[in-house]
Amino acid sequence: MFNKEIYEARRAKLKQTVGSGLLLFLGNDESGINYADNTYPFRQDSTFLYFFGLPYAGLNAIIDVDNNREIIFGDELTIDAIVWMGSQPTLREKGESVGITDIRPCSEAPAYLANALQQKQTIHYLPTYRAEHQVKLFTWLNIRPGAAQPSLPFILGVVNQRNYKGPEEIEEIEKACIITADMHLTAMRIVRPGIRESDVAAAVAEVAYSNNYQLSFPIIATINGQTLHNHYHGNRIKSGDMLLLDAGAETEMGYAGDMSSTIPADSTFTTRQKEIYDIAVASHEAAVAALRPGVLFEDVYDLSARVILEGLKDLGFVKGDPAEAVHAGAHALFFPCGLGHMMGLDVHDMENLGEVYVGYDGRPKSTQFGRKSLRLGRKLEPGFVLTIEPGIYFIPELIDLWRSQQKFTEFINYEKVATYKDFSGIRNEEDYLITQTGARLLGKKIPLRTNEVEALR
Repeated sequence: MFNKEIYEARRAKLKQTVGSGLLLFLGNDESGINYADNTYPFRQDSTFLYFFGLPYAGLNAIIDVDNNREIIFGDELTIDAIVWMGSQPTLREKGESVGITDIRPCSEAPAYLANALQQKQTIHYLPTYRAEHQVKLFTWLNIRPGAAQPSLPFILGVVNQRNYKGPEEIEEIEKACIITADMHLTAMRIVRPGIRESDVAAAVAEVAYSNNYQLSFPIIATINGQTLHNHYHGNRIKSGDMLLLDAGAETEMGYAGDMSSTIPADSTFTTRQKEIYDIAVASHEAAVAALRPGVLFEDVYDLSARVILEGLKDLGFVKGDPAEAVHAGAHALFFPCGLGHMMGLDVHDMENLGEVYVGYDGRPKSTQFGRKSLRLGRKLEPGFVLTIEPGIYFIPELIDLWRSQQKFTEFINYEKVATYKDFSGIRNEEDYLITQTGARLLGKKIPLRTNEVEALR
């Protein structure tokens, strides 16, 4: 945890921003995998962590702006819980560590909220992502399923604080990125023909766990990189394959790292692999060079997509004007995802609060295939932490569909593209902080260009 003054300042700023009403913070409870006592690893709600810093299950909180109260609701551990789980600080000690002295039992939360409703107070709450949160809203606020209306002032207040990372947060994210880089360096050293994807995933996870960190998301370690989020690890790596690794570490305080690398199974890339990989790297480096305050990130995305199509045109996959092809959406055959996303206490920071607010500053997102998957499109500002992760993917089902529809035939040479349906996909990803004058890489530099990767192999 940070020192209590940081949490006090964050709550004070939020109160000033929202201005009135009551802010309800729903902390997370333990969640069973297949029965109650066999739980998933506990992870506190990120917004609760940001404003209250307490990584314990069973807590909820209220900031009553109108009455200038900050309250944590929770229950002391029973002796049975202590026997099984060990001791924790008392609720009062937990509260005092983050500057809160008003501590009340969980059972008092519904009555406090009922009184607020009776007094015609506005009760602000955020979008839910867990069933337990929905149940609390249904029972505490008498909201029918499907009728919840999260508070836009609350959402914007949280987004406009969490988007700008303070020095203490950047330090934590840097820690996560250093270990994340070590995870990828480990994979680059051990990938070889004959081992399984699961062997790589296990070695990568060990790096995080040996540093007392968690994974910031389930590991992607696959020879089928054309599937963008492929969590299956049952294949054996063969000569001529490439392994796409997307993995990140999460610090004890909940801050995330997120990097991707593409590794040849053999000691060197094949000629065909190198040609496509080098185009992906050129797109990546062009995007990084464009990062600075005031730049619209959607323009950086367009640049990265154009560089991909220019390279593929040189190889005969694409024809016509690459810029026109990007505008039309033809690039999405090869690049159907976004270029990057915000990162912090969530690996996709605040995704549950709405990409239109987090990544677009309220501006509507595009509905174009490919471009609609861009999670970040707003102007960049100092303090933003984001990923850069262009990729090139040959997805057989998408190729066949577009070819059957004769889609973008003025830009795409389907005869050539069809010969690469067995290629899979390539993605490399790094994490950057937007500074006053440009951008700074977070964590260690991992090999990116083909000669750098091969030197480590």
